[in-house]
Amino acid sequence: MLILEDYLLLTLDDVTGKAVGDTSFREQVAAGALLVELALLGRADLAGDGDGGRVGRIVVRDASPTGNALLDEALDVVRAKEGSTPKALVSPIAKLRPAARAVAALAERGVLRREEGRVLGIFPTTRWPAADSRHEDAVRADLRRVLVEGQAPDARAAAIVALLAATGQAGRVLATGGSGADADGGPERTPAGRRDVDARAREIARESWASEAVRAYVDEVTAVILVGATVATTTAVTG
Repeated sequence: MLILEDYLLLTLDDVTGKAVGDTSFREQVAAGALLVELALLGRADLAGDGDGGRVGRIVVRDASPTGNALLDEALDVVRAKEGSTPKALVSPIAKLRPAARAVAALAERGVLRREEGRVLGIFPTTRWPAADSRHEDAVRADLRRVLVEGQAPDARAAAIVALLAATGQAGRVLATGGSGADADGGPERTPAGRRDVDARAREIARESWASEAVRAYVDEVTAVILVGATVATTTAVTG
């Protein structure tokens, strides 16, 4: 599973198939998740003093195929725009529609189930309830150990937590969905518990859990989301 796929599974309700929380910036977050994965795989990094370019800009360390179509397409974008800031890569990668494609791929693999319907009998809608939640349950259990029980995360778990923190979804994700042993109980099921989970997620996102490149990707994805949310809120108020 990609980090992107884990993020999407966590942010879809297993029963209703609806997204948990706001989906306005899902493709941007998905683009950031692909960038994070490329960094963890050693494919992309930030330029340092010895790279002959501008320090802090994107540099490709390994251009060989990853074996995953979405990751390889994202890597092609990075190669074409090498020398850009991480933030500048979010929009062109988001144009690949990585979230929508990843959800459809999860359905093809039998992890999700595609359900077509209509709202008010008129507007078509698609929902993605869980068909096989075993992997998601394992991811949730790992996140619960990190966010509720205080276990130190590995780089992959920390990346997922950082993305959830960037979108303000950590507490909500742990409190909703899931079919594991903790689905019906736990401190994260209370408002105070959810706030504690969100605080812990933000703390992990600030820690030195991975390379500077991964941290920079997450920080810049967060900035993109915050700017977009501000614009959307202003439009809704003044429109």
